[in-house]
Amino acid sequence: MVQKTVGENIQKFRKIKGLTQEQLAELVSLSPNYLSAVERGIYQLKYDKLVEIMNCLNCTPNDIFSGTFSCGYQIRASRLSDEIENLSQSEQKRIFDVVEVLIKNAQ
Repeated sequence: MVQKTVGENIQKFRKIKGLTQEQLAELVSLSPNYLSAVERGIYQLKYDKLVEIMNCLNCTPNDIFSGTFSCGYQIRASRLSDEIENLSQSEQKRIFDVVEVLIKNAQ
């Protein structure tokens, strides 16, 4: 479970950064096939390679491990709140309306 989540988060931030698997793999001296397996949760990285990847992707351990710890949702909620704050008031209202409906349906 942790391996898969970490791999998915690496993939997410790699795409945000606009890198292909081949480009990121070259930057951190991994084979593209190995990086692909990491992103799919099949292989796990050694710490030094994980740190290299985080540095290349300009992301934090919180970004990479988000969804693996129970407190990770608090961090994610805080980050989303920051992102929403930067939107226009009409976009904020639209997002809050959707979230309120989701919360009602979850209860």
